[in-house]
Amino acid sequence: MIYPIVVYGDPVLKREADEIEEGSMDVIKLKDDMFETMYEASGIGLAAPQIGKSIRMFVVDGSPLEEEGMENFKKVFINPEIVWEEGDKWNFEEGCLSIPGIREEISRLAKLRINYLDENFVEHEEEFDGMKARIIQHEYDHIDGILFTDYLSPFKKRVLKGKLNNISKGKCDADYKIKIPSKK
Repeated sequence: MIYPIVVYGDPVLKREADEIEEGSMDVIKLKDDMFETMYEASGIGLAAPQIGKSIRMFVVDGSPLEEEGMENFKKVFINPEIVWEEGDKWNFEEGCLSIPGIREEISRLAKLRINYLDENFVEHEEEFDGMKARIIQHEYDHIDGILFTDYLSPFKKRVLKGKLNNISKGKCDADYKIKIPSKK
């Protein structure tokens, strides 16, 4: 099932997500749906809050990137916890399916160690660096209620304010189905 992508302005994107208890939901089906949704939107990562589910789960697949080592980087992260981050900060232009049409340079640490459960609730602890670490950091931020735009300078945020307001009203170019925040 392909979910609409929740866009900027929806409160679910700014909320710290809840942990998933084993057996509380069909995480295999949700994982499959999340990958299908991500591929439909031409993404390389998707967090559950981006489909309106405030739970600590995200999927990644770096294979669309033409970078060595990314062809086998397809994973599911449930209840992840970043153990540490280190290394030199490096800048890279990031985008987000929940913020269509905006890309900005973001600085992140080069390496991390993360503890997580896979879709079978088997625990893993692994280290990632470079682009793999960046993708994980971006998606991990989503389950903590952080968007890449939160890292921008106050000046850059003011420059983008109109575009972000338009996105929250559904006035954006996305070639995938989106869900605009409800007006309350």
